[in-house]
Amino acid sequence: VQLQASGGGMVQAGGSLRLTCTASGSIFGINDMGWYRQAPGKQREMVALISFAGIQQYADSVKDRFLISRDNAKIMVTLQMNRLKPEDTAVYFCIAQHLGDDLWGRGTQVTVSS
Repeated sequence: VQLQASGGGMVQAGGSLRLTCTASGSIFGINDMGWYRQAPGKQREMVALISFAGIQQYADSVKDRFLISRDNAKIMVTLQMNRLKPEDTAVYFCIAQHLGDDLWGRGTQVTVSS
């Protein structure tokens, strides 16, 4: 299974960005999908996850600003990020849980300027 992420970039505080991640390959058995992020000098942290059934989890820091959704037919997960803050600046990583293993996509940079 490969995860291909797109989106990200640079935006001013208060703006919006959308991240998309699509899985390909042997996709049978993918359960949760979502996003983690890692800021410079900090540990990687969960941002948002969504189960196959659509149950969502969010970090407290992004609740009410970010929205995660998925398209099971396309094996795609999307993270809509609104009202972005400078502290959202990080490398964002797509994750998919596949047959008990965590699979990671390449990171995509999100930079929010003040």
